[in-house]
Amino acid sequence: MKRGYLRLLLFEILILFILILNSFAWNILSGLKMTVFLILMLVVFKFFLGIEKDRHRYAKDVIVEVLIFLVIFFIAYYALGLLIGFARTENYLTWTGITTFIIPSACYIILREVSRYTMMCKAEGNRALYIVTTALFILMDITSAIYYNQFSSSYETFIFIALSLLPAVSANVVFSYMTLNTGYKPIIVYSLIIGLYQYLLPIIPNPSEYLVAVITFLLPIILAYRVYLFLLREKDEDIDRDYRKRHYGPMIVSSILIIAMVYFTSGYFHYHAVAIASGSMSPRIHKGDVAVIEKMGDNYEDYTIGQVVAYKYDNIMVVHRLVNIVKDDGKYYFYSKGDANNSQDNYTITEDMMYGVVHYKIPYLGLPTVWLNEL
Repeated sequence: MKRGYLRLLLFEILILFILILNSFAWNILSGLKMTVFLILMLVVFKFFLGIEKDRHRYAKDVIVEVLIFLVIFFIAYYALGLLIGFARTENYLTWTGITTFIIPSACYIILREVSRYTMMCKAEGNRALYIVTTALFILMDITSAIYYNQFSSSYETFIFIALSLLPAVSANVVFSYMTLNTGYKPIIVYSLIIGLYQYLLPIIPNPSEYLVAVITFLLPIILAYRVYLFLLREKDEDIDRDYRKRHYGPMIVSSILIIAMVYFTSGYFHYHAVAIASGSMSPRIHKGDVAVIEKMGDNYEDYTIGQVVAYKYDNIMVVHRLVNIVKDDGKYYFYSKGDANNSQDNYTITEDMMYGVVHYKIPYLGLPTVWLNEL
């Protein structure tokens, strides 16, 4: 084994040993402490092995590919939110969110990818070292999850595997592949957006744990395939100098569409949209249609029998027709029924449950969202 290989291997074994201790005994490497650890790791690495600069030819063009991919993902993801619902971001652009989450996470991502790139460069084609390096960064991503997971039940073990281990394996294998072929800059762009968007947007979709596991596992793999196709194409021809310019227009339009979707589905506007998940309102509204709801606020007196309304029942948005309204002691009570149902809904709708009136529908626009939710 080359002397440089041996130095790198010994260095990585030392880091792996520290991470294993942190996972099962210490748990001191989290947040800013992990950032400090990465800085110290890079300083030591530079002293003994040296740091490589990123000079990959295709880095800027791959960044454009990454941004296009993320635009498509967020359009689909927020469309899915029409059905699965949204959650408010607690630390949306707050000082706590910036100092506790955004800054530490951004520093960690940047230092992690610079470290990965440096180690991969020093491996110089040695596959065994590539595997060890990838394993090191997988462990680095899940070290806190290992420490806090008690593994006392099969469910806790499943949650750890689905939400921590498999996404970390998927992401780090893909990042190692991209590091070798495109450098660290595209990975940093991707990781910053995916890792921090929930602190920069007012609402985010609220998927189940199962759906989160599927998305976080598959998303890096799909990205790697897109990058692979790009590199395959570019090997046979010179990069078009206008490549990025040709994509700026669609990217800007798509980004505006995402922003519009975020605020339209968040309830910030007077109108709100929701995908219909059942056929209880057929033939007026079909499964897969998107209902456009006018929010009524506290104007309960404006509701009339026969209107198609939206209300929250058991944290689910229901779209049914009003069949009766009762006013008692100054408060309104509502009763509804699905057009396709044989009987009236067996519960009373109180004022705090009412959301608004459905005036319009967009046929079949919500079908992909319904299909994804039924997987």
